Order: sequence, then structure tokens, then C-alpha cells
Amino acid sequence: MRKGIYLENTPLAEALKLWADMIASEGIGPLGGESVPVADSLGRITAEAIFAKLSSPFYHSSAMDGYAVRFAETFGASESDPRRLRLGEETVYVDTGDPLPDGFNAVIMIEDINVIEGSQGQGHIEIIKPAAPWQHVRVIGEDIVSTELIVPENHRMRPVDIGAIISGGHLEVSVRRRPRVVIIPTGSEIVEPGTDLKKGDIIEYNSRILSALVIEWGGLPLRFKPVPDNIGKIKDAINEGCDRGDLIVINAGSSAGSEDFTAKVIAELGEVLLHGINIKPGKPVILGRVKGKPVLGIPGYPVSTYITFNLFAKDLVYKWQGLEGPDPEFMKARLSRQVASSLGQEEFLRVKLGRVGQNLIATPVSRGAGVLMSLVRADGIVRIPAMSEGFGAGTEVDVEMLRGKKDVENTVVCIGSHDNALDILANVLKKNHTAFSLSSAHVGSMGGLIALKKGEAHMAGTHLLDEETGEYNISYIKKILGHRKMLLINLVYRQQGLMVPKGNPKNIQGFGDLTRENVVFINRQTGAGTRLLTDKYLKELGIAPKDVRGYEREEYTHMGVASAVLTGIADTGMGILASAEALGLDFIPLAKERYDLAIPADFVEMPALSAILQIIRQSGEFRTSVEALGGYDISDMGKVMYES
Repeated sequence: MRKGIYLENTPLAEALKLWADMIASEGIGPLGGESVPVADSLGRITAEAIFAKLSSPFYHSSAMDGYAVRFAETFGASESDPRRLRLGEETVYVDTGDPLPDGFNAVIMIEDINVIEGSQGQGHIEIIKPAAPWQHVRVIGEDIVSTELIVPENHRMRPVDIGAIISGGHLEVSVRRRPRVVIIPTGSEIVEPGTDLKKGDIIEYNSRILSALVIEWGGLPLRFKPVPDNIGKIKDAINEGCDRGDLIVINAGSSAGSEDFTAKVIAELGEVLLHGINIKPGKPVILGRVKGKPVLGIPGYPVSTYITFNLFAKDLVYKWQGLEGPDPEFMKARLSRQVASSLGQEEFLRVKLGRVGQNLIATPVSRGAGVLMSLVRADGIVRIPAMSEGFGAGTEVDVEMLRGKKDVENTVVCIGSHDNALDILANVLKKNHTAFSLSSAHVGSMGGLIALKKGEAHMAGTHLLDEETGEYNISYIKKILGHRKMLLINLVYRQQGLMVPKGNPKNIQGFGDLTRENVVFINRQTGAGTRLLTDKYLKELGIAPKDVRGYEREEYTHMGVASAVLTGIADTGMGILASAEALGLDFIPLAKERYDLAIPADFVEMPALSAILQIIRQSGEFRTSVEALGGYDISDMGKVMYES
């Protein structure tokens, strides 16, 4: 293998077929059975049909509290001619569930009986209507008849099945052996959670994600400890994995770098069927076999790990259990903005969803292969075909769901400027109203108002300063949304300023320092209120953007700017005090601004949005949490600042 060159750039459909053909050629199919206690079989797949050993009930029993009788001896009873039956001879008292005494074949409920005490203990009962044959009697086999099929082969055990099988006389049940999936994390830089970290270490969590997926699919994960980038040790791990598991998964080392050994080791031990598929993220996939076992090499970036493991392992784990993998659930949605994509690669685009009016809106989240939170935040995935350059704004797309449809229908879509208070608001909403969710997409204040105009959001966070009037947001709402009845509700006032590393090592005091050659700035995206404020200061000082190193580099959130400053990507950036304090940065205050929520009036009565407004106006928990972030003034929180 030449360094830096993939063996293949195979279309996904061809790769999946190649994988399926290899599995078929190895005769891989449903695994054999093992006997387990019935009580421990929940969720397991039956390896054979289960037939009843016993009838249930296995004796005639009373279904009521009352008196057992011979129905023939009750004929003729009526209100005008009650029939008397001698206790102990013609009738016997029974409780619900008691065996029916021999020779008796009906039960009369205690409510329909008149007991007449007699002398010397010889009592009677009096009845005013005859009993039907086997009335109020649970006859033998009423529920289950001996030899009856209880559950078939390839049936996933449910709680009710456990009860029925035990009732049918079984203590143990034969279920398919769980597919054993060996997961081998590799990389000299990865360390176990809880390790004292040093620069260059990466906490290993991919194997925990993969293990959880295997359990979710009904398999048994066998997770190995991280293996360093060493050919001999990787070879030993794969050999051991082949001895212990049904599928061997090597995570990371699947690319073509100097320390990517997975393909080389698989080739030495067995056969590499394919190296590289045309998907994004997840291109450097390796399909192979060793000792007749399927071996899957998948990339180390977490989104790539998740996507490729789902593509190539999920159906196989179900196949070993004798099952078809579940069909994915889809919803149709409109993209909120244009999405460009590279030709030649099928892209898996993560999106947030929310219903706005009659339209389900899909808003793309971060597309980086290493951004695990893009999967945490995503409601679904849109596949962009390999020969497409992307989709235009408003395009209807099929979304493969990662969350339930009901969750999406109860989601409030907030598009606009980022603020940390929105994260707290989302948490308090979910904590107190579990059916509702708040989805935030950060495209800047101007982008949020445009999203409202296009019917793609329920509300927008905005802090746009009108330089002429000194007023926030109102003139922009009139200009962009003048055709619509709107509410502008204050969330917070907040401190904006320059964030700098702790101790301010470059002694940055204000915007005038941004022209220094040793100062690198990080900006917010075009249309963000913070970007407009930045441009206002530069204009007032007569500083041209081209004279600011880093002006063209953009982040979409205050926390993104803060992280860039903390990690040395930039020396300073404009943001809010809460973000600086969250990451332990120093802060140079420059302005106090008003951050509002713009809401179309016709959405205010929507239950989920109504719950949000109630939290903003009444929740002490929310207010206390926001104040604790630092740099916020909540004196007008919930106040209507403008209404059209």
C-alpha cells in the first residue's frame, strides 16, 4: 500500500454488497441456541419454538368467590320458586382460584346467593335462577392447552412471553447466543477515562458508543483495552478477537497515515476486501476477514465511527439473531438553508428538526467528522447523493430519524444569535415539561430574523443595534418582518467585550490593539449582532478589516470564540462575559447590549412556546441559573419590548 493512497473509493452500495457477499460465502447465519432461565430471557431471541408442557390452568378452578354447584340441580330456580341446595352435599363454598370440587361443574357468585342457616349445622343456600354449564369456572386449558405453541422460533422475548412460558411448565428456554462483537480501540494517544491527562492525550470513548450500540441491537460487546500503534500488538489483538468473537471491529488506524496499520495487519492475517468508500464522513473503512471471521476497520473520528458502524455492523448483528434489522424511520422536511457538498462522496448531513406551521424544517448542524455533539443535537440524518453538489434552501429532503417523530412535533425551533441562557432555557424546559424541547441553531441575529420571515423558526434570538437610533432590534424587525404581527420579549442584558487569555499576556486593552502584528483576532459570522458591533467599533476607530489579522476567520457561537482564545487559536475575540467566565478567560468590557427573543404573534399560544414564555417570566430556577453565569442583567426578563 502506498502511503496516503486509499486502495478503493468504492460507492457505498457496492461496498455493502461486497460485505453481504462475503458474509454469505462464509455461511454466516443465525447462531445456535443456549439454555437460560425463563425469568432471565427478556429481549432474547428464541432459538426454537416453545410448546406448552402443561395446560394452564391444569385443573378446573373457580373464577369467582361463590358456591360450586352441579348445574343440573339448579334447573327450575326462579324468583317465584327459589331452589334450595344443601351445604356440603349439593353445594360447596369456593374462593376465586380454588380447585372446583370433584363432580361440580358451575359456580354461582356469592352476590347471587341467600344463605339460610339450619339446625345442627345443616345450612342451605337459596338461588333464584339456574346456573349455566361451567358458569364462572376456569376450565383446564382455558389459557394454555398442553402441547400448544406459546412462541415461535426467532421471537424476541417480552414480559408477557416470560409469564406464558413459565405458566406452560418451562423453567428454561432456548435462546440464540448473543453475537459477540469484539471492539478494539487503537492509537498510542488514547487513554482510558479517568486517566490524568497530558497534552496529546485523547480520552477513549468511541468503544463505549460502539458497545452501547451492540447492546441496543441485542449483541454482546467484548471491549478490549486500547492498543497502541504497534503492528505486533494490533496483530495479537485481532488474533485474540478472532478466537473470542463473531465480528472484530478495529477502531482508528484505518486511514493511510504513517501510523495507520489496520489494513496492513488484516492483509497479513487474512484478506482485505476493500479499503475506502465514497462517503463523508467515514471514507477510510476497511472490510476484511481473518480466520473466516468478518473484520471491520472503521475511522477514529466519532461521527465517522458511529455512521460506518451502523452501516456495516447493525444488520449483521441482527442476522446472527435470525432477525431482519429494523427499517429506519423517515420524515420529509424542508432545508432551512443551502447546503453545498463535494461531488463524488455521499454525505451524511446531521440536522435538527422542528415543525413551523405546516412545514417540517431541517436545520443543518456541524458537519465535522470529529464533532460528536452534532450527533447528540441532531434529530436525523439527510443523505446527499455522491453525484450531487448539495441542496438549495427550501429543498424537500428525506430525513432518517435519530429521535422519535413525537419529540420533533413538540420542538420549538429557535434560530438566530447564540446565548448561553438558551442552553439553560432548554434544560429547564425539558426538566419541567418532558414532552417539549427547544432546538437552537446559531446563524446570527440577522439570519434568525430572515428565518422567521421564511417561516423556518418559531422564534429568533437577536441583539441588533441600530446605530442611528441607539435602539436594539426594533428597526430591523419593522424592516424585515413588517408584514407580520410580532412580539419582542427581553431575555437578558449582557456584557459584550474582548475575551483574552488569563493574565492578558499581550496586554490587549481595546480594538486599537487589533492592528498589532502579534495579535490574532477571531471573528463572528456575517449577520451576527456581535459581528455588527465589532464592525461598528472598527469603523469608529478608522480601522480597515484587512488590517486585523484573523478578521476573516469566523465562529458561530460565543463559546466557540472563547474556546479559540483559550486554546491559542486566537489572542482575542469579541463575546459575552458569561462565555469568558465559563472558560476562565479575562474580559475587557466594551458594551452592555440587549438580547431579545423575536416571536411571531401567531406562535405565542403554541403549548411548547407558551411553556417557554412561562419559564422566562416566572421560573426562579431559570433566573437564578442565568444570573449565576455572570455578566447578565435580568431586570427586564420576560418584558415585552415591542409589539406590532
